[in-house]
Amino acid sequence: MSATKTSYAIISVGGKQYRVREGERLLVDRLKTDEGKTFNPDVLFLGGDGDGTLSPRTQVTAKVVGHVLGDKIRIGKRRPKSGYRKQTGFRAHLSQIEIQSIGGTAKRAATAAPAAPEKEAPAPQAKPDPKAAATDSAPAASPAPAHPPRGYEDYTVADIAEKSKRWRVEQLEATLEFEKKNANRKGAIAAMESALAAKQEKN
Repeated sequence: MSATKTSYAIISVGGKQYRVREGERLLVDRLKTDEGKTFNPDVLFLGGDGDGTLSPRTQVTAKVVGHVLGDKIRIGKRRPKSGYRKQTGFRAHLSQIEIQSIGGTAKRAATAAPAAPEKEAPAPQAKPDPKAAATDSAPAASPAPAHPPRGYEDYTVADIAEKSKRWRVEQLEATLEFEKKNANRKGAIAAMESALAAKQEKN
């Protein structure tokens, strides 16, 4: 489906979904992408002119216009009959992005082409040795190495605290190591260590 001026896309940024059009600006949770640089968010849906496509092979290009602080949210606490009153404030760390284009082919479509020659690779039939067959099957049976979830770089500490409870032990360990080497957020590390301890107690 080709992108037109009436096309819109639903993208995923930081675990949240946004409906966007070309030239539109919006505020999202703080990104690690530097100001002035572009990135390609995940495209969940492409629509326009009366039809739509789920999981399209279309690429959306967005530019980080700047990193800003959201409006201040005031939080007040009081205790009746004691005169206790306390007021604090909170400003969310946000990024303003601009949708530069909706169209083109996503990277996953380009990587799908080399998959065909892999099926032709097992063509040689000169392998009657059972030992060789055993060694060939060993890598396929070994589990895939654990790694952080897709889009983890855009997760906030609140997202990590909620989602880490559902991760496997191996995935928790890999994500914890990644967090310590990169962002090193104390809240995220504490949440994953707590989830990891709970998993290990169950086992």
